[in-house]
Amino acid sequence: MASQERWCMVTGGRGFAARHLVEMLIRYEMFCVRIADLGPSIKLDPYEEEGTLGKALKSGRAQYVSADLRDKARVLKACQGAEIVFHMAAPDSSINNYNLHRAVNVEGTKNVIEACVELQVKRLIYTSSASVVFDGVHGIFNGDESLSYPVKHNDFYSATKAEGEALVLKANGEKGLLTCSIRPSGIFGPGDKLLVPSLVDAARAGKSKFIIGDGKNMYDFTYVENVAHAHICAERALASKGTVSEKASGQAYFVTNMEPIKFWEFMSLILEGLGYERPRIKIPTFVMMPIAHLVEFIYRLFAPYGMKVPQLTPSRIRLLSSDRTFNSSKAKDRLGYTPIVSLQEGLERTIESYSHLRAEHQPKRDGPSKVHKYLGGGRVADILLWKDKKLSLVTMLIFVAFYYNFIASGYTIVATISKLILLAAVFLYIHANMPEKIFGCTVEKVPVSAFHCSEEKSQRAAVSVVSQWNTAVGILKSLCRGSDWMLFLKVVMTLLIVSLLGVFSFQRLYLAGVLVIFVAFFIYEKKEEEIDHLVSRITRFGSKLKSDTKKKDL
Repeated sequence: MASQERWCMVTGGRGFAARHLVEMLIRYEMFCVRIADLGPSIKLDPYEEEGTLGKALKSGRAQYVSADLRDKARVLKACQGAEIVFHMAAPDSSINNYNLHRAVNVEGTKNVIEACVELQVKRLIYTSSASVVFDGVHGIFNGDESLSYPVKHNDFYSATKAEGEALVLKANGEKGLLTCSIRPSGIFGPGDKLLVPSLVDAARAGKSKFIIGDGKNMYDFTYVENVAHAHICAERALASKGTVSEKASGQAYFVTNMEPIKFWEFMSLILEGLGYERPRIKIPTFVMMPIAHLVEFIYRLFAPYGMKVPQLTPSRIRLLSSDRTFNSSKAKDRLGYTPIVSLQEGLERTIESYSHLRAEHQPKRDGPSKVHKYLGGGRVADILLWKDKKLSLVTMLIFVAFYYNFIASGYTIVATISKLILLAAVFLYIHANMPEKIFGCTVEKVPVSAFHCSEEKSQRAAVSVVSQWNTAVGILKSLCRGSDWMLFLKVVMTLLIVSLLGVFSFQRLYLAGVLVIFVAFFIYEKKEEEIDHLVSRITRFGSKLKSDTKKKDL
């Protein structure tokens, strides 16, 4: 490296916003860029190979270093020779793990500050979050930097981000180090692996039709290139001499697109842009919160066994239903920041970058569904899957009529069977004596063979009964040996379920059964992929739980 080369370092340099900052720094030829991240080596996406970053890495104008912020020695190595550090590294905000967030956002930030002081780095710019002033209870409308940190934050990410920010601002002026903090709100844009993909997943699962709250909450979003631009504005302001640098340093700045919009309108624009329906059904927050608390509790129990972070958590519900708008005047006045990409243009670029997730690109089912095949693919399948809506409705009404006339009436089994045989006899007699045509319509006669049970069918039925009996005997033998605890658990759970069903009367079970068979099969066919994926995840989770239990026993 030539002595005249000026270097900057970007922590978390392979993160969403950091990638855009790295690209911008290289394009502007302001600095040679050292990219620090957790990976042992840098892996470029195809578009990066021949792009700005790929060329800079080949020419030596960019470097990659593997660095864990929790290891001070590696942080010192990454900061060596840097004139400025952009501290953007942070864990995924959706992972509400206090130990992880504190280790990176607080202890890791301490290591970065100490490295900057020891190595005489001139400027340190910290990427904070607008959430550092949000308590999850009170909405924020046009909030500015006079807002103090709340006593209790909405989540561990926000709480530890606030701690890290306070450390950075306090370090301003220490041995000539100048610092400031950028607080972006609602970052979006190409390359985001959280917002748009999760929206599309929800849309494909049929969950995007819901609005949490009244749908009127206002929000400030920030296009990712504007976030990168704000960091460069901050660096230029700190590098300036005199009053500009003095006014800019030691301060925190809210950064947005300066175009507040209804949160759910923003989400709708993205969904519509990708060909999905916009959310329409409003669910009150007080209805969702108990469910979210239950989901979070289940996650805490099963996270050690590999359960993925759920989207439905109390902190997320508060974020989706609260007002959160911020005033960026201070960033404009002291840093010279104004958005370089409008909200509309940012949305268009974002939607275009996710064109592969458009609704029309969803995999189409080839041939009949699995459930259609399971039901035999004939008239029964057509009825239960509502292929012939008229026939399905008539059949369901017959089941309901049977319920009210024979089950809900309270008849004994003997009386019910007698009435059914009587009705069948009357129907067959009248049907047999009807003319072949009535008003031009042909009346199909019921052949005697329809009631005949062939010897082959009788044998199959007998073999099936015997097979089921032998299976039950095999289970009893296995239980007597006491060697298969999983089988024992399955038997116990099955009997418990049966005993629970026994609490309900036959009348209720019949009516519920009719509703289920006419609804469950239909829903499964429509959401086959999502349900199969969920079942697969539950199965994998169960297998992992079983494996972990066996290891503990050993």
